[in-house]
Amino acid sequence: MTQHTPPPVRFDPETLLAEAQAKTGLSDFGEPSFREGLRVFCAALENDAKLSDFGRGLLHQKVMELLTNRLGIEDWYRRHPEIGDEVLAPPVVIVGLPRTGTTLLQRLLSQDPQFYSMPWWESRYPVPFPDESLAAPTQRVEQARAEVKVMVEAMPKLLSIHPMDADQADEEVMLMEHAFIAAMNTYACIPSYMDWLAQVDERPAYAYLKRMLKFLQWQKRQRGIQAERWVLKAPHHLLRIHLVLELFPGAKIIQTHRDPVDTIPSIASFLDTLWRIYSNDVDPTAAGREWSALMARAFRHVMTVRDENPAPFFDVDFLDTVKRPLDTARAIYAWAGLTLTPEAEAAMRRWLDANVRDARAAHEYDTSQFGLTPEQLRQQFAEYRQRHIV
Repeated sequence: MTQHTPPPVRFDPETLLAEAQAKTGLSDFGEPSFREGLRVFCAALENDAKLSDFGRGLLHQKVMELLTNRLGIEDWYRRHPEIGDEVLAPPVVIVGLPRTGTTLLQRLLSQDPQFYSMPWWESRYPVPFPDESLAAPTQRVEQARAEVKVMVEAMPKLLSIHPMDADQADEEVMLMEHAFIAAMNTYACIPSYMDWLAQVDERPAYAYLKRMLKFLQWQKRQRGIQAERWVLKAPHHLLRIHLVLELFPGAKIIQTHRDPVDTIPSIASFLDTLWRIYSNDVDPTAAGREWSALMARAFRHVMTVRDENPAPFFDVDFLDTVKRPLDTARAIYAWAGLTLTPEAEAAMRRWLDANVRDARAAHEYDTSQFGLTPEQLRQQFAEYRQRHIV
């Protein structure tokens, strides 16, 4: 009997859209701007990414999840129009390069019940499962925990780079991927998509983020969680800080700082690790080039915005976050005009005791393997370093 190898997955937008509709029995994907991003992303996966068959399968599953989630979200909005009435108060938004203490700071602040935060399970599964009650999203939580366990066991290095935890606050960029106007380059080296992203209007992605946050906030309130504002975090916002301020009026921006000479090679190592999940043909120097150029552009953008409108910004040094986290939290609250209650501070202290950095292995890498040198990085980030580091 002849064994037939199934043909490799192809990324054809219309086929994927039809497949998602057939899978869910739903037809409304919502606001249509995502279609152009989907088209460009699919083309980049075919032409740039050098995906393995395994990687193709994983990314096909990823795209299908994003599309079926969009269908599910619109269906929930249709059946519960009151979701649209949810009010998003001005959030606290943490921005900074990866490896600058942003995760620690977000998870620390999220111990305060006045903040809504989004644990990883919620960003991974924003739409309730069909047979799951709104009051008890147990299936989504358990499935996310199981996935994190598999990821950490398969790639122990991942935990040394980012403290994966299904139950702790994480980045909203996973929500923004649903607009297909986001940093999708964490999956593969896709320069044609990133070139397109650099010149497209990204407002629809932030508008859709607001739509998803309202949906999550509404779900939280069904579970009895009542807070005042969101604490958000994503390095992705650095290049788009003008849009954060435009679409989230009154937002308070906390910018974390650490020398790019230390952080950029670490980010390149993280990206290289992720790309190798999906491809057997990865050039480490591409990760170094891409992220150093992208982040240099991001810092120039933030400095320009801050020169014109300094009031929404508060600076936090990485060492202060690590060495004096509670003092840092108190300073943030004082600047933002928020009240840090004794109960919230006690919860933060308990979290710090339970989440010691030394419990995870150190992240080790060689800067030169990513085509980077300390001299080049000092030159590339000279203006930022002069303003915030030196």
